[in-house]
Amino acid sequence: MYRAENGRQFKFFCQATSVYTGPAVKYYGQGTDVDRLGTRLCDIYGLDAAVMQPLIMWLGRCYQEGILGDEAAGLPLSRMGSAEFIEALVQKLARREGFGDVLAAGTLKAAAYLGRGAEKLIGSSIANRNGETRDHDPRLMLTNALLMAMEPRRSVYLLHAMALPLTRWLNWLKGLEGSFLTTEVLRGIAERLWGSPDALDFTSYAGKALASKKVQDYAFTKESLILCDFAWPIYQVHSLDNIIGPYTLESRLVSAITGREIDEAELEKTGERIFNLQRAILARQGWGGRGGDVIMDFHHREPLQAVFFDVDCIVPGKDGALASRQGMVVEKAAFEQLKDEYYARRGWDVASGLQTEKKLEELGLGDMVGDLRGRGLLKPGPQVQLEETTGRIN
Repeated sequence: MYRAENGRQFKFFCQATSVYTGPAVKYYGQGTDVDRLGTRLCDIYGLDAAVMQPLIMWLGRCYQEGILGDEAAGLPLSRMGSAEFIEALVQKLARREGFGDVLAAGTLKAAAYLGRGAEKLIGSSIANRNGETRDHDPRLMLTNALLMAMEPRRSVYLLHAMALPLTRWLNWLKGLEGSFLTTEVLRGIAERLWGSPDALDFTSYAGKALASKKVQDYAFTKESLILCDFAWPIYQVHSLDNIIGPYTLESRLVSAITGREIDEAELEKTGERIFNLQRAILARQGWGGRGGDVIMDFHHREPLQAVFFDVDCIVPGKDGALASRQGMVVEKAAFEQLKDEYYARRGWDVASGLQTEKKLEELGLGDMVGDLRGRGLLKPGPQVQLEETTGRIN
């Protein structure tokens, strides 16, 4: 927290701090506080910093490529990074004045409006259909492909499940002081939190469907308990007892606070219930099952170059050996097969990706069955069986 010149107090942390940092530093040099101005303006005008950051990056690319200039935009694009630019952009966008009205519809629609190659430039900055910032790239972390495909927004509390341990593992590889998240520790996290040792291999699709389910169920539990995303699950301590799983301490806390005994299995099922409730609501709002579970097409088409916390795209590969995802994509056929296994593990209908009456009844969500059935958004029961050891569908 800090106070601006007018005495008003502002927050300055996490992604919002970087909404204008790159352009401001490039324009003024290190030590400028104009990056804070960008964050403050987003706060004052109620603008989503996770959408504004990639929008600004895309505008910069359009200017560099000669697609958009100062006069056509009605913005000082040639002075991007200055206080003048960010003030003009925010005001035009918030008031929907001139080209600001186009930008207010989001980067994707603005790119389609401009044409002339503007749409080809979006992959360098945005991650999803809502035009939010590209950070925890699914081409680096394959589990994130499913996590991103099933959310209407950029759900960082899901994406951090892979990114935070990977970042701390990279710190250990670099020999940073105090780093201790070794490959063996990461292997233990994969087994306990992500469901299998296969999840440790970031170069393979094996184990990623199960990991996605595990991450979602735990994250929805954690969010319902209002537990800090950076602190939970507790795995970043030296003397972690291997018997402590993702629901061990959480279930004890809930039991102690509520006076009602709840074990790990029940708490895990609670997370599964919350996730399925969200899925049912999304279906009713037009999500479309399998057809809605997609990622931006450039993830399938454009090779990964770098990620902000892992510029060389270094990951653990088979048996923990060092590997790189640089130059890789999310293979479309493999992604569809991943969805097959995922739906089967969820107890949903594999062909459509729709939920089943059997699963909703099992989770205590039977009151939703009639409405979803009447809308044609529910199947009676799963039509396939899954081999737990291989993930193959019979």
